[in-house]
Amino acid sequence: MLRDVALRVTRPRIAVLSAVHDNPHADTDSLIGVVRESLGRVSHQAVYDVLGALTTAGLVRRIQPRGTVARYESRVGDNHHHAVCRSCGVIADVDCAIGDPPCLTPSDDNGFVIDEAEVIFWGLCPDCSIAHSS
Repeated sequence: MLRDVALRVTRPRIAVLSAVHDNPHADTDSLIGVVRESLGRVSHQAVYDVLGALTTAGLVRRIQPRGTVARYESRVGDNHHHAVCRSCGVIADVDCAIGDPPCLTPSDDNGFVIDEAEVIFWGLCPDCSIAHSS
């Protein structure tokens, strides 16, 4: 994957990419912990730099729902959306709302050529919904 996007294959890049694949919607601090379990000592800055390179290369996607820290996922290229629990913060993937990407057609595109739509659904996850209604 790394070579396909003209990135050198390094242990930190492999470790971060693996951590993102294994921990969808993880924040940077969580990913740093996972990478340190794999590699031992690695700086925060190294992980931030790798995440930036992987995001720019299109191997991971950075999302940041309102009021939360940035999170990363390996599901890229399909313009899916997310549901976020208002109580516990868990994030779940939601497939395209209707039709082909970019999923939503704006009433006025203001001359833009739209290629992506970002939709975030907010509510309570199943566990929090049950706890809330009890």
